[in-house]
Amino acid sequence: AKVNVNVLGVIENMSTHVCSACGHEEAIFGSGGGEQLAGEEQVSLLGQLPLHINIRMQADSGMPTVAAEPGSDLAQRYQDISRRMTAKLAMASRDYQAVFPNIVVENN
Repeated sequence: AKVNVNVLGVIENMSTHVCSACGHEEAIFGSGGGEQLAGEEQVSLLGQLPLHINIRMQADSGMPTVAAEPGSDLAQRYQDISRRMTAKLAMASRDYQAVFPNIVVENN
């Protein structure tokens, strides 16, 4: 709102922690924060991403999770968020007035 940019939705980062040893997933920072923020701002919760070592390691290596492990649960979360974002953008109204010049037709 401060910079006059429409917010498409909320993506909650580190919504849970996934143990690298056993895969147990737990909301160590609490739960519901993304949903609460989305509700307060009247936007959609587009998705939640866990705190997971693979996300950090893959991003640091230049190979994002969806490319490094395309069939993984983590990649699926990114893909689900991407689909929700795409659907929101497709449904958004478009205003092309600023793109076209003001045309005036006069009789001389």
